[in-house]
Amino acid sequence: MNESASRRIYLDHAATSFPKPAEVGAAMLRYLEEIGSAPGRSTTRRGLAVQKVIDRCRQQAAQLFGATRPEHVIFTLNGTDSLHLAIHGLLREKDRVVTTVWEHNSVLRPLHQLQKNRQVDVAIVPDDRNGRTCLDQYRAALESAPRLVILNHASNVTGIVQPVAEMARLAHEAGAFVLLDAAQTAGVIPVRQSELPVDLIACPGHKGLPGPLGTGLLVLSSGMERELIPVRLGGTGSQSESPEQPEMLPDRYESGNLNAPGLFGLDAALQARFSAGELSHGFELIPQFLDGLESLPGVQVLIPDRTLPRVPVFSVRFERLAPHVVSTLLDEHFGIETRAGLHCAPLAHQAIGTFEEGGTVRFSFGPQTSSDDIDDTLTALAEITAAL
Repeated sequence: MNESASRRIYLDHAATSFPKPAEVGAAMLRYLEEIGSAPGRSTTRRGLAVQKVIDRCRQQAAQLFGATRPEHVIFTLNGTDSLHLAIHGLLREKDRVVTTVWEHNSVLRPLHQLQKNRQVDVAIVPDDRNGRTCLDQYRAALESAPRLVILNHASNVTGIVQPVAEMARLAHEAGAFVLLDAAQTAGVIPVRQSELPVDLIACPGHKGLPGPLGTGLLVLSSGMERELIPVRLGGTGSQSESPEQPEMLPDRYESGNLNAPGLFGLDAALQARFSAGELSHGFELIPQFLDGLESLPGVQVLIPDRTLPRVPVFSVRFERLAPHVVSTLLDEHFGIETRAGLHCAPLAHQAIGTFEEGGTVRFSFGPQTSSDDIDDTLTALAEITAAL
């Protein structure tokens, strides 16, 4: 094995994208060094300049997600914060919610708390043993008239895309609202409210989009503001004379100062994305990666089915090595960055049979991932397995 890596190979885009477009850092630095005013709190020239950038960022996000109006895009702290607002803002005492084994702890932990604090009834639909939700059991769960259905668009463990259009249609027929967790799909594959019948889309701004950490979005369908109770109240810079939280959007859900440096970066990321057009995110590298892994002894890709739609996220099991050991060897000896463990999705790992062994090594590609990166990764894995 190499004692030191000659170059960095970043294969952890499911955690956060890297490198960011150069425009992202430049925009954030411009805010910090040249502007510095708080958004929505000043009518000075610089204060208005900040608001103009944030408004443009909101408009671009609305265009990307097919939102009815820009003010239906709510800026949050991150994807977890978006999900928290949707879940805590929608679920009332003793409501019923249906979700799946593919969910992240950003969904599972709020639901666990609400089971204790609000006696919310939670139904978790199992998998079909082939990487997707069992639709027969999903239909059965909908028969009890849930208020909310939460659907993971693509698993951050397996990369498999769920049939959310069909699942959302069934949920609406049962009278439920639908919250889509698009953490792994926003900016990677089309996620548009005009095409997917969902009521809320939650995602971070730092993965497929690819803005900086500390940014998130919750996209509301028209009328959801009448159902979604704000969970963070306070100063908005508007209607300051009233003790009531403003009703108008987006102020209803955006209390406190927004992350202006982050939103400058997100605005630049969205501009760069629209300028570049559709990006590959490494989809073309999937056959090369899977073919190479198939030739390695003692290596197993979880849910390798090539007939299923997926994003380029893979969980890999190593017969004689713990996942954290493999990830450490790849980083320290080859400069290849992955993520090992349960990936904050314990039920998903239970579904694919890797929970008891501490999870898997996750490889995830981005727009800058190259064929050479995949070749070097496969070579490194061959060296590791040969050493055993």
